[in-house]
Amino acid sequence: MTKLTIRAAMMAAVACGALYSAPAMAQGKVIIGLITKTNTNPFFVKMREGAEAKAKDMGAELRSFAGKVDGDNQTQVEAVESLIAAGAKGILITPSDSRAIVPTIEKARKAGLLVIALDTPLDPPSAADVTFATDNFKAGELIGEWAKATLGDKAKNAKIALLDLNKNQISVDVARDQGFLKGFGIDLADPKKMGDEKDARIVGNDVTQGAEEGGRKAMENLLQKDPGVNVVYTINEPAAAGAYQALKAVGKDKGALIVSVDGGCPGVKNVKSGVIGATSMQFPLLMASKGVEAVIEFAKSGKKPAATPGLDFFNTGVELITDKPVSGIPSITSDEGLKRCWG
Repeated sequence: MTKLTIRAAMMAAVACGALYSAPAMAQGKVIIGLITKTNTNPFFVKMREGAEAKAKDMGAELRSFAGKVDGDNQTQVEAVESLIAAGAKGILITPSDSRAIVPTIEKARKAGLLVIALDTPLDPPSAADVTFATDNFKAGELIGEWAKATLGDKAKNAKIALLDLNKNQISVDVARDQGFLKGFGIDLADPKKMGDEKDARIVGNDVTQGAEEGGRKAMENLLQKDPGVNVVYTINEPAAAGAYQALKAVGKDKGALIVSVDGGCPGVKNVKSGVIGATSMQFPLLMASKGVEAVIEFAKSGKKPAATPGLDFFNTGVELITDKPVSGIPSITSDEGLKRCWG
């Protein structure tokens, strides 16, 4: 082989290496999947914003997926399978069905992915590597304690409507509902199950799908059952807004105390305007950004995040928001809440 031929071959080899260097670098970029229940609920929008900002800041690639509606397990299953095939290092997921998604999550973990549940634990929680969430039972307990203290002696004769998420008894739904009842002073039959309480103050449970229209319909149903409802627990603030519309339509908006959980800016504004008496604020942006950090650390070192001491999840915090504080229950005002909502 002549020197010219050898040199040409070497140049070709260098060129060939250059052609493959870009894909190799791309393959080295950490891929993280974010799978939420929907992409329309403002809570999950904020979660995605937090994940996107942190992934960009840390040089990772975020791939986002969402169910078509709350409860859409199949779309989430397909998203997990897509991320496994793509070689993702980790998945952050708010499960639509905490039980049904578990077999697919097990496939992801066996494939070497770190799986972090955000906001809603899997069933069982150990199906994920860890859960980053609000203490949803505590969030419910805070609004229950506040409602009981606000009513004073009238709490003994309260008529309570419980506006839950759906009939699937998913963990976040159960925790908020049962936390509220405990805070209000109602004996729980099975803390892991909604609707089995025997307290005569409970008018009933209905489902909202976490939506305003669902909240309105559920409230209408329970008002038909007992027009004297004067305490309304709601799974989230869109449901609370719908419940308020139903109460207002029959002239009962002034006589009913509405409490909720989430702490989104629209919900905090409804506290300020008096639609909601109190809400428990959680921090989805923090959940998601911490999740991204954890996946990147796992990709680098193999280290997995740990739960908060004394809990079976990583606690991202909760704040009671109300403009009518009661003694002994820490809270912040709606003005303060608007500066922090979903941060």
